Amino acid sequence: MMDGYTTFSTASVAIVQLPADRVPGSSGRIRDARRRGRRLDVRPAPRKEPMTSERPGELVLVRHGETEWSKSGQHTGRTDIPLTENGKEQARRAGRALAGRTFALALSSPLERARETASLVGVDAELDDDLMEWDYGAYEGLTTPQIRVQRHGPWDLWTDGVPAGDTPGENAAEVRVRVERVLDRARPVLADGGDAIFVAHGHVLRALGAAWIRLAPQDGGVLSLSTATVSVLGYEHGRPVIDRWNVSPS
Repeated sequence: MMDGYTTFSTASVAIVQLPADRVPGSSGRIRDARRRGRRLDVRPAPRKEPMTSERPGELVLVRHGETEWSKSGQHTGRTDIPLTENGKEQARRAGRALAGRTFALALSSPLERARETASLVGVDAELDDDLMEWDYGAYEGLTTPQIRVQRHGPWDLWTDGVPAGDTPGENAAEVRVRVERVLDRARPVLADGGDAIFVAHGHVLRALGAAWIRLAPQDGGVLSLSTATVSVLGYEHGRPVIDRWNVSPS
């Protein structure tokens, strides 16, 4: 937090979120940024949500435990592979960290690694296809270095997307549509004071975190997320916030 603004930075873009009624047109701050050769992307701060409870609930996100492909860095979208033994233990640790919590809504991706993680965490989760991992299309099973060799240059999932392969593939805007649908299932529960939990995958949960705080779809790339970590989304004065992110249970 700085001077009442929330700033997220990437290598070349500073994203400054302002209250909706204070977005400037051509301020000195913007001119100074342009003189320094940087683009200042100014957009409204996340809107406040209507609350029916004085204490709104929290949305807990759990990424599935380790798999052989997550360990090797291969993009694992729709390929259905199980957890490793280490991944199972990671999931149990996440479950111990969440012991004693009750959830009015529990959702999981239908893929085995997420379902197994949800079971080991100790939640009886409803399966929701909107929590499936990003469809990597022709890049399924490849590592980022392999993809860059194929493309003869740089590649970024969030901005470049993927070509179709055995599956159609998705871009960041298409994934945003899915995560907004699943967030719409959680918002009324949280507004009534109940907690919710989603068990899913790295990229789709990063896209969901960005959607929660109204970042652009491609800005999910700044939210790193490791296997079997616990993150918590919530509200501050009615405004969606990230309370905790990428916490590895001990």
